[in-house]
Parts: sequence; C-alpha cells; structure tokens
Amino acid sequence: TIRPVRRSYYDPSSAPGKGVVWEWENDSGTWTPYDMDVGITIQRAYEKQHPWVDLSAIGFCYVIDFATMGQINRQTQRKRRVRRRLDMVYPLVSGTLPKSQSWPASPGAAAAPPVPACTCPQCLLVMSVKATAGPGTATLQPRKAAPAPPAPPSVGSGKGSRPSLGTLNRSHLQRLAIAQSRVLIASGVPTVPVKNLTGSSPVNPALAGITGILMSAAGLPVCLTRPPKLVLHPPPVSKSEIQSIPGISHSCRKTTKKQARKGKTPEEVLKKYLQKVRHPPDEDCTICMERLSAPSGYKGPQPAVKPDLVGKLVKCSHVFHLHCLVAMYNNGNKDGSLQCPTCKTIYGVKTGTQPPGKMEYHIIPHALPGHADCKTIRIIYNIPPGVQGPEHPNPGKSFTARGFPRHCYLPDSEKGRKVLKLLLVAWDRRLIFAIGTSSTTGESDTVIWNEIHHKTEFGSNLTGHGYPDVNYLDNVLAELAAQGITEESLAQEKD
Repeated sequence: TIRPVRRSYYDPSSAPGKGVVWEWENDSGTWTPYDMDVGITIQRAYEKQHPWVDLSAIGFCYVIDFATMGQINRQTQRKRRVRRRLDMVYPLVSGTLPKSQSWPASPGAAAAPPVPACTCPQCLLVMSVKATAGPGTATLQPRKAAPAPPAPPSVGSGKGSRPSLGTLNRSHLQRLAIAQSRVLIASGVPTVPVKNLTGSSPVNPALAGITGILMSAAGLPVCLTRPPKLVLHPPPVSKSEIQSIPGISHSCRKTTKKQARKGKTPEEVLKKYLQKVRHPPDEDCTICMERLSAPSGYKGPQPAVKPDLVGKLVKCSHVFHLHCLVAMYNNGNKDGSLQCPTCKTIYGVKTGTQPPGKMEYHIIPHALPGHADCKTIRIIYNIPPGVQGPEHPNPGKSFTARGFPRHCYLPDSEKGRKVLKLLLVAWDRRLIFAIGTSSTTGESDTVIWNEIHHKTEFGSNLTGHGYPDVNYLDNVLAELAAQGITEESLAQEKD
C-alpha cells in the first residue's frame, strides 16, 4: 500500500531554524522541549524583548515570564522553570548531561572509545572514525556557507596540517555542528528521531554522521539509531474482549445543544455570591483597572447596576465593581456560575461550550507502558462537524471537527477509574472540548481540546501524549479541579 510522506522544513528565521530550543522542567527535574509552534511563539516574544508572553492565543493557559524564566499556569497558578538553549537542531538532546559524560578536561586528552549502545550503522560509523582518528587526521568541515571557526593547532603538527578531532575543544565542536546543522535544516532534509539517554527527538539523517562523530568525539551520550515506532493504538481487540467498567453502569454518554436558561437576571445570579462593600479598599478593580473608590471604567453595554457599587466574593474575598462583574458574566457562558478573575475560584457549577457529540469508554485487555499491573481504559470521543450556536465564537458559522473519533487511554487502576469518573462529569458539563483556533494547524472555527490534557498515544511517548508518565494522573486531577470538578462533583451529579 502507498503511504503518505512529508518533507519537514524549518524556516531559518524561526526558532528551530536558529537552533533555539525552549524547554520546561517537569516534576522529576528533567527538561522537556515545547512543541515547535509554542517554541516559535516564545522565541519571537523573547527577541522583541517583551517581559512576558501569554500562550492563551495559541490554545495554552500558560504565561512565560522572561524575568524569572518561569512558566505560570493561569488556571492553577502552578509555576515551573523554563530555559532557553542553543542546540544543533530542534531539539537534539533532551535533559541535562550526566557528569560521567562531561566534556574532556583538555583538548588533547586521550580517552578510550566508549562501547556503542547498539550496532546500528550510524553508531558503528562513529566508533570507527574515533578509533582511526589520530594526529594529522583531516577534520570534517562544514559547507562554505557556514565555515567552522579556527581551531588551535595540534601539538607537534606543522603549520599546514589540519587539526585532528582530538584537538577540537567543546566550543569548536559545538559551533562546527551548529553551522552544519543550520545548512542542512534550511535544505529541508526530512527528519528521523534520535535516541539518547533521556528521550527521543528529531534530527536530520544527513546530519547524523557528522553530528554523531562530533558529539561522540566530545564525549556526549548520543546513539543514532533507527526511528522508534510511534504506537497510537493497541493491538486489535474483539468485542468479546471488551469489558464494562465496574461502578459505571453505562458505556456511552451523549451531549446535546445547550438549552437556554431562563428566569434569573445576571444581577440576581451574582447576588448570592457577593457581599456589598460600603468602604472600598484603596486598590484597583482587576477587571477595569480603575480604583475601587471610583466608578467602574467599563465602557461596553451598561448593566442595570450602578457603576460605583463594589462587592466582595464570599469564598475568596476578592473585591470588584459590581458593574464589572455583571458585564463579565454577560460576556461569558451565562450558565449561572461565576469564576473569580483573580484567583479562578468557581462559584456555582461551571459549564462549557462543547458542541454535541458522544463519549464511549470500556476496558481492553492490554497494559500501558509503566502500568504493567493492570489493563487499560479506552475512551473514544466522537464529535461531528456542525453549525456554531449562540455560545460559540461565531454563531451561525459552520465548524470543522478534525481527527475524530479520538482515542484516549487511562490505566485501569483505582486512580485511573477516578479520573474517568471525573472526565464523565467534565463531558456532561461540556468542558473537554471547545470551538476555537487549533494551535497545531492554525485552523479557526474547529473543535479543540479545552485545558484538560488526554493521553492519545497508547504504546509509546514520542509526542509527549503517551506513557509512561508518572505525573499524568495527578496533573489531570489538578486540571479538572481548576475547572471545578472534584470528588464533591461526583456526589453532586448523583443528587
């Protein structure tokens, strides 16, 4: 059968084309590169010397603060470190370099060649070149478009001789490989994954030879192997092998179009969440940015409430103009709930704008990587294309639904079942998907994920959306809680 192929090309002016990689630190202390589109967005803001960049425009609820080099989740206020690094290709090596594989202490220091991690042609090429390299051996040179910086002369060599690999220090090796990689990237050579000690990431195959030689000569732990296989789906499962999930009676949930709420006005809805403040504090309203002691600065359609009234939210005690809160409610989903714009505390039951669709779930007799002691819960989401309703960005306009049905996976463990039950609440409240602009393709008016991450890769983790991931279940529970979905929600749903 004929399978499609594609040619990857990084614009030399983009972050990948410049060899720039932006990474964030996960809970285990290792560094993970951002997706290419996100990295480009961060790099552009960095080059323009912006103090920070908000990633919500491309579908992520994070803010990157360049002053502290930190990533802040707008929903959970969780902070992580970020870093910017220059690599030979985007991204070449993930994580930190082990001390045992650090750069040689001196340019001419001799060291025994490491044992290759595998017998692939690339690794054997690296080992053979290192074994035969000696004084006077010609150095691999980059193309004329990006000449290598001059290296210090070899000890005991004549003026006309070229330096050997052993005489090149870290700076020269790195610059040489960066120069070579930029030329190859700009030429549009397709990419294949590179396997190293901390993960897999793409590199040009034409670059594999020179990069492997240079990195290995410098003592870096790089093994250029065949591309690992991306495993998105489990082996075929017959109907007789599919099991229902104990404690969950149904195996399918459907959502329909939103029903219009009638009755209470916005002022009546908000009244139960607020206390009036007679003497406003000497601070700004974080909605209109005017002083609370002055009238509201909101200039849109005027709510039926005086602009100088001030109220305090009963749970979190944050203070705002009533005028501003009513205007914010009218611009939202109008579902009877309110979310504090300062701390994201939710009042009432938050619902979303997910279009109609179907959610199926069952157990399959296969284990996920990192969860060999249990079977797997498979979730299948299916949302058809349609027409946007009044709660969507462009009412009356059609929307697309790419990539459906979407298969997602959870371990069939106690915590995995807990996550499933909460995802069912999120589905019923229409919070898992939304209509917006895809951060992957740039397509507008299409169905996108809505801040609750799912694992769509079954037997590998090459895209970051698979297993093993020891922190995933805890992270998704935190994301659900940020949407107001906790174990208390399960009791509310039963009531």
